[in-house]
Amino acid sequence: MSKKLVGIWMYQNGGGSKIEKQLKDKLLERDIDVYTGLDLSRGYADSIGIYCNQIKMDSLDLFFSYNAGEQTVYQMYLLEQLNMFTTTINSFDAFKLTEDKFRTQQVLRKSGLPTTEILLCHRDDNNRVQKIFEYWEHRLIYKPVDGWGGVGMVKIEGKQSLDFVLPFMNKADLRFFYLEQYIPNDGTDFRVDVVDGRYLSCYGRRAPKGEWRTNISAGGNVFLREPNDRIIELSLKAAEATGLDIAGIDLIYDLEQEDYRVVEVNGIPAFATPDQQAQGLDFNTKKIECIVDLIERKLNGASR
Repeated sequence: MSKKLVGIWMYQNGGGSKIEKQLKDKLLERDIDVYTGLDLSRGYADSIGIYCNQIKMDSLDLFFSYNAGEQTVYQMYLLEQLNMFTTTINSFDAFKLTEDKFRTQQVLRKSGLPTTEILLCHRDDNNRVQKIFEYWEHRLIYKPVDGWGGVGMVKIEGKQSLDFVLPFMNKADLRFFYLEQYIPNDGTDFRVDVVDGRYLSCYGRRAPKGEWRTNISAGGNVFLREPNDRIIELSLKAAEATGLDIAGIDLIYDLEQEDYRVVEVNGIPAFATPDQQAQGLDFNTKKIECIVDLIERKLNGASR
């Protein structure tokens, strides 16, 4: 029987190259051949196949793509096509869903999960924006539907603030507005990792002084944090609702409602960086093992 072939495109910074090597070594131990460095932004396709680094990508048994920071529109286009012929982790459909914050939030809410209130409307529908702003007690967050790392997010509090910001938003190159109700919280969140339907790890992120965003790229700080049963339950349900094999679920505690809310689901949740590992975040080894188990299960066609 010929060996199974797996392709990997893995981020290299922040300890990513070391993690890629560990993944490759673990897969080789299980008699699975591995090709790395398969960045589809350098690939091409013709009438019979998709190619990258002299590898016929649609002949792979599985492709593992794990690089949030270097995605291009062209690469995503090829990945979507590759997903038609080759198993991908995550599946392109699930990944594409969770790249869109509005669609993700709607799926979560329709699955019975507690989320924030949201509004999507045309950029010229100022009257609707004003009404929802009043209904949400003069507190909302503007977000790009496809942003990450907190980039482009704006917190608006008070009518004067909205009146000041809205003209700039109307003039910006935006097709529509995606707005979320601001939820009073303590300035921290929970990041929960789920792999193949199993809880893996949890840690907290804290917004820096004078900031409300907890994102690491916005200056947020990571700290050790244990989840309770409610947090794990919501995280597992969120991963299942979105169809992600590997998911990072962000939750906050609503101080007014006294319950947790799922605010985002991420299809490429980061491994702990070397600096974070030095602080005590030690889930990388377990995560690598779980991903290797997931890949092997997918290759063997076994159900969860």
